[in-house]
This record gives sequence, structure tokens and C-alpha cells, in this order.
Amino acid sequence: MLQTFSKNSNFNKDEIVYNINNFDSKGILFGDGQRNKIKLFELEGKTINVKSFKIPHLINKIAYKYFRKSKARRSFEYATTLLEKGIGTPQPIAYFENYDAVGLKDSYYVSEHLQCDLTFRELVEIPDFPDHDTILRQFTQFSFDLHEKGIEFLDHSPGNTLIKKNTQGNYDFFLVDLNRMNFHDKMDFDSRMKNLSHLTPKKEMIAVMSNEYSKLYSAQTEAEIFEKMWFYTNDFQERFARKRLLKKKLKFWKS
Repeated sequence: MLQTFSKNSNFNKDEIVYNINNFDSKGILFGDGQRNKIKLFELEGKTINVKSFKIPHLINKIAYKYFRKSKARRSFEYATTLLEKGIGTPQPIAYFENYDAVGLKDSYYVSEHLQCDLTFRELVEIPDFPDHDTILRQFTQFSFDLHEKGIEFLDHSPGNTLIKKNTQGNYDFFLVDLNRMNFHDKMDFDSRMKNLSHLTPKKEMIAVMSNEYSKLYSAQTEAEIFEKMWFYTNDFQERFARKRLLKKKLKFWKS
């Protein structure tokens, strides 16, 4: 098994390797584990988070060996890049890749586990969540900072931003599920708005986000920002609904 550790990690490497080798029988399952499986391990007084990626199908097994970086490696490298750019994400520790004769067999991404107060999902599902407007506006500022730094987080969705209240009473934001990202010298207006389209279907939240984004982005008016953000949000919701309907039909036909 190939292994790469962060130069900034001081954890005992042998213990981490032991946990990877005994992943199926050790650790505490975190989440439902339906696609990728995450387990938590106690190590040196801290909790570490180990994500085991779903075993790829045959074509991807070959692709991840010869043509593309594995999801574990991308998660590790992107986390390192985010921290270098001043963007919050749980501290990366290591990644592991296991190959067989065909290609990639399985892979693991290891990071420190971050206890959060909420995710963006709570803002969508609980309209009267305490400090809702403040958190939403500060999240928009965070997203603007991502865009200014040329970071296109392709999985910028409700469950992938962890939020913690800091000692100053403001909020810090941390990205997770990092294996799909693009890095640009500069992001254009449409790319910025499209990047925010997976977060919420609620028009009133889009209005607040547009208002806050317009304070930071002088190239477009608040009305133009709202119009474009709402356009891409509707487009995503419609495509998502069609995809879900198709899955239901396929499931019906198979039954």
C-alpha cells in the first residue's frame, strides 16, 4: 500500500497505518456510509477522520492508476492547497492507495476530525436558526473569498461546509469532501454564480446572498447578481428533479 504523510503532521505514523490496515474492524462509523465510508479513531488525545472511498469500477480502477489522481490523493493535495491559500479545511494528515494487478483497489484520506456547530444545511432547513442572517452573510463573504482566490469548489453544496462560532462571536467556515476542485487565475461572473447554485432552493436566501455578494463585487449590480444566481439555482433544481424522477422510473422498471 502506497502512503503519503503531511510534513505538518506529528501523529504516530505506525498507529495510523495500523488503523488503515484494520479499517473494517476498528473505529467508529461516522455518517451512513452508503457511498464512501468514514470512520473516527482516537489518537494521541485527538480524533482523526479516515475516509475510505468506494471501490472504483473497472474503467476507473485503470484510470486512477495510469491517468488520474485518486480521490484520496486529490483530497489530500487540495486540502494542503486550501490551507496555503488561507481557506479553512480540517488539517490533512495522510492518504493511502492500494493497487492490484488491474489498477486502484481502494484508497483512504486521513485528516483531523473537526467538531462543528452546524453545516450550511441547517440554514436551509431551519429558517429561524439562531443568527441565521449573520451566518448566511458571513458564508457569502467566505464564498466570495474563495472566488477571489480562484477556487472553484465543485461540490459547494449544503453538507460540505462546516461552520463553527469563534471566540469573537463570528463564524469560521471549513470545506470538506474536497476531491473535486478547479483552481483558476481568475473566476468570471458566470462561474461565480454557477458555483453558488447548489446551496439552496430558497429565493429569500438567494436574495440575502445576492445583497451581501454585491457589497464585495463591484463589477455587477445587486439585481444582476440576484438574477444570475437565481437563474443557475433554478437550472440546477430542475436538472436535479429530472434526475431523481429518472432514478425512480428505473427503479420501478427493475422491480
